[in-house]
Amino acid sequence: MGWWRDAVIYQVYVRSFADGNGDGVGDLLGVRGRLRYLAELGVDAVWLTPFYPSPMADFGYDVADYRDVDPILGSLGDAKDLIEDAHDLGLRIIVDVVPNHTSDRHPWFAAAVQSGPGSPERKRYVFRDGKGDDGDLPPNDWESIFGGPAWTRVEDGQWYLHLFAPEQPDLNWEHPEVHAEFADVLRFWLDLGVDGFRIDVAHGMVKAPGLPDVGHPGQVELIGADVVPFFDQDGVHDIHRAWRKILDSYAGERIGVAEAWAPSPERLANYVRPDELHQAFNFHFLKTPWDADRFREVIDESLRTAALVGAPSTWVLSNHDVKRHVTRYGGGELGLRRARAAALLMLALPGSAYVYQGEELGLPEVLDLPEHYLRDPQRLRDPESGRDGCRVPLPWSADGEPPGSWLPVPVEWRDLSVEAQLRDGASMLSLYRAALRLRREHPSLGDGALTWLPGPAGTLSFRRGSFTCLVNLTSEWAELPGVPGDLLLASAGWDVQGEVVRLAPDSATWWT
Repeated sequence: MGWWRDAVIYQVYVRSFADGNGDGVGDLLGVRGRLRYLAELGVDAVWLTPFYPSPMADFGYDVADYRDVDPILGSLGDAKDLIEDAHDLGLRIIVDVVPNHTSDRHPWFAAAVQSGPGSPERKRYVFRDGKGDDGDLPPNDWESIFGGPAWTRVEDGQWYLHLFAPEQPDLNWEHPEVHAEFADVLRFWLDLGVDGFRIDVAHGMVKAPGLPDVGHPGQVELIGADVVPFFDQDGVHDIHRAWRKILDSYAGERIGVAEAWAPSPERLANYVRPDELHQAFNFHFLKTPWDADRFREVIDESLRTAALVGAPSTWVLSNHDVKRHVTRYGGGELGLRRARAAALLMLALPGSAYVYQGEELGLPEVLDLPEHYLRDPQRLRDPESGRDGCRVPLPWSADGEPPGSWLPVPVEWRDLSVEAQLRDGASMLSLYRAALRLRREHPSLGDGALTWLPGPAGTLSFRRGSFTCLVNLTSEWAELPGVPGDLLLASAGWDVQGEVVRLAPDSATWWT
């Protein structure tokens, strides 16, 4: 069985994980210095967000050079040392690749703008003439995910496509040079020893023929709910098949992970067919509200559709693009209690799980960052959708972080710091460490199947071999019939009365 089928993968947002040189920005040196923490946490692999040279218009997702490291974040030597140290600790390294677009500072785009209409350099990107008598209207009605038209005009009058920020021009994946370039980029990092790639916007590289108008308002809101001309086109799967062949040509089971927003679990499963990628993020699970029936529906559908193509499902509660789930689940003590239960639910499910840095500390979203710190381009579309609040650096020390961090760490996070929680056997960090240890040790956990058990409304009960998970998603104590065995782990209070297990509100327990 492939290691990735039941792996727990920890997402490191490099700028905010650990600062290794004291300049206020997280870097590869900082990640390298905290690898032992991750190994002792109990994860199997580490996914690093982009660390390539970049003007940082979208904090690294606008790549100017795919074969180097931005000086702010370290050097290529730091990357090599990090990979080697991780392997020595039994950790695998997954890196981001951003194939839908480059930075506007990438040499290719600079050459495209300079060379003019019809040039070979310009054909690597999506340039078009505009509409209207003078070509002063965009070529179609597509909107950027970050707000406004998805087209920007250059001095010679043509327009270029950017589904995200204007500083992120979309590549033309109909051009063979684009295919060849990224095949070489993958091999470059595979030769350095990385264990796989998380593929940014894996659903976006191919656009519908002719670039047709969407024809209706609200296209941004439809992403993930409807197929639109610029996302989830069938042609992306040819790219992923070609990349799978590259991955399979290397020893050690190197993997590809799709960040793919698809309109249904069935279409998401297309990305993990046997000859395509190994995993796809399960955003349907992430978006599920705190409701037992909804969770069961998403879990069943995720397992069913993944099984159709022989792939494992994945489970994720938070990442660098969404509000932290402590806050989404209600915030404060309520959100923290639910997040503890959600961790035990997620880690008990069949397949692979992703942990976003800081969720093991129970960090909430930071909602009151001063305005001058807010630089996320997504805020152009909607100030409430800014992602800065989930990217605040981790609190390592109970003494507080040194001044000068690129985003300020709340003073009250001292009690949530790694140092403070390691001293507290009842902390969120202690819960994660215990859960990940048990998940690795228990023969029934990891990949496989589950069997639902009866229980009262608002609860979830399932068995996996000799393992049982009970979850109470209500605001009252719940009574579940049948004592499943010996308690392994609990997120909150519980007791046994005769043949009944009583669970505290918003809590989960593991039994064997």
